[in-house]
Order: sequence, then C-alpha cells, then structure tokens
Amino acid sequence: MDICITGGAGFIGGHLCRRLLNEGHHVTVIDNFDPFYPRPIKEEGIEDLPRERFALVETNVCNTGTILHSLHTRDVDAVIHLAAKAGVRPSIEAPGAYEQTNVAGTQSMLEVAQRLDIDTFIYGSSSSVYGNNEKVPFAEDDPVRHPISPYAATKRSGELLAHTFHHLYDMTVHCLRFFTVYGPRQRPDLAIHKFARQLLTDQPITMYGDGTSSRDYTYVDDIVDGVVRSLHRTKSLDAPEYEIINLGGSETTQLKDLISGIADAMGKTPEIKQLPEQPGDVERTYADISKARDLLGYEPDTSIEEGLRVFADWVTDYYADRPVLEV
Repeated sequence: MDICITGGAGFIGGHLCRRLLNEGHHVTVIDNFDPFYPRPIKEEGIEDLPRERFALVETNVCNTGTILHSLHTRDVDAVIHLAAKAGVRPSIEAPGAYEQTNVAGTQSMLEVAQRLDIDTFIYGSSSSVYGNNEKVPFAEDDPVRHPISPYAATKRSGELLAHTFHHLYDMTVHCLRFFTVYGPRQRPDLAIHKFARQLLTDQPITMYGDGTSSRDYTYVDDIVDGVVRSLHRTKSLDAPEYEIINLGGSETTQLKDLISGIADAMGKTPEIKQLPEQPGDVERTYADISKARDLLGYEPDTSIEEGLRVFADWVTDYYADRPVLEV
C-alpha cells in the first residue's frame, strides 16, 4: 500500500513509519517539524528509513494546496492523520493555535482525502475527550460532552468532522483514541521523559497533586500495532464504516508508582517535590479495549515495568553524549 502519514516525524508517527516500511509499504510523511520540541529528536527517528519507499513533505497540514500537489501523482491508499499540536496544559495558554492546527488541519486533510478519492482515513484521537468520566473503564459509547481542556475539545471536534466526511463521501473512518503513549523518542514534555531528565540531572521530581491520579500508560509498539491493525481492517471491508476505537494498555498506574517505576528502571532514588494539581489534567484514564479486541484483534502485551525498562535504556543512551534538555 501507499500510505500518507501526517505528523510522521513525530513520536508515534516515526515508529509507525518504521513498522509500515518494514512490512513493505510506501510511506509519504507530511510534517512541519513544529518547534514544540527539538527537531533533532524527530529527525533521528526517521533519518535511516529506506528512501526508495519513503518521502517527506515538509509543510503544515493546513496547506491543502501544497499537500494536494505533493500527493496527486501517487495512488495513495490511506491517510493516517496523526499531526496535531500536542499537550493539555499548553492548549490552555494558546487555544487558538490548537484550534487552527487540530481542527482546521484535520478539515484540510479530510478535504485532501476526498479530493484525491482516498477512501480510508485513520484519525489519531485522544483519551482526553473523556474528561473526568466517572465510569471506568472508559468505553467508546460513553458520553464525551464535557472536555476540560482546549486540546480535548479539538480532538473531539476532529472526530465529528471525520464523521461528516464519512457520511457525505462514503469514506471509511477509524478514530483511534490513544491512551498516554510512552516509549523511546517520547516527547520531552510528557511525564515519563521529564521525570527521567530530572533523575539524570539529580533534580527533585515535580509531582502534581498527591500522586494518586492514574493513567492508562500504553507502550508505543502496542499503539502502532493497533494503528496497523486498523489500517488492515479498513482495506478488508466491503462497505464504508465509521468507528471510534480505544487503544490503551487496559491497566492503570498511579502517578506515585510511575515515579517509583522509572526511578527503579534507571537505578535512581527519587526526591519528590509536590506541587498543586494542574488545570486541565484529568484524574484518571482507563481504556475499555473490548471493541479493539473484537474489531482489530488488538492485544497490548507490554507491561508498564517492561516498557519503563526499555525507555530507561533509551533515555540514558540518548543523553549520554548530549546535554540533557531542561525541565
């Protein structure tokens, strides 16, 4: 297949590119190398990919004309739309920028798919759409009418836009709600990467709240496997479908246990600096993945202990010969 991946130089996107190329597919990446975190981390994730089946178009996903021009000579089978401005807390400071990239950018890529007769659109959504859902685990048919951050609101908006294009143009759409993804080359703003840098530089670990908030942490290879399974399902269908599907680890870890886990994996003893809870942060996430099991055969198999060991090895090697990014 010939696959277009937006945000393909990012954390999840880079791992996904590698998986699809290893399976023999052709991949075109759309990425603007947003300076939210250092470009070299993204470049290193894609620099050794086979150029005979890999192409990079450096542009913003809102540049519909540029993307149409770049793809019009290719027979693209599917768009996997991962590009977004990331981060719950930054979205509170700059909601307009998040609306522009995450909503208008999704509209742009849906238009690209429609105009090029690409019949498969896979959208990287987020568990943040569930807000402070009282019911656990979170299931796809739970109400999601109360997002508590602009980031979450933009992700829900993307799901609704994608449904509109499914309805109007018989496009098959899978909206995949990712639950707290971690692993090698993780974004530096995310908790595990920040904690690791604080441990490497002997700083206290900043813990927001009392440590009892919990997340469903999902190792990046498990997420990528879910995305690839989604892609293969869309190509086996006889009729278009629209599905929202959770991709998570289906187990929760409290923040205080996560800190202990990454410290143990790095052979460090953490000093904790407790700070107030942050606005926009949800109390917990927990994925019901029964739908992903039924539709995709999805079965995450990386425990948090194993995943943290792999991440600890990567982060230690990564900063062995370069300055540690400030926290």
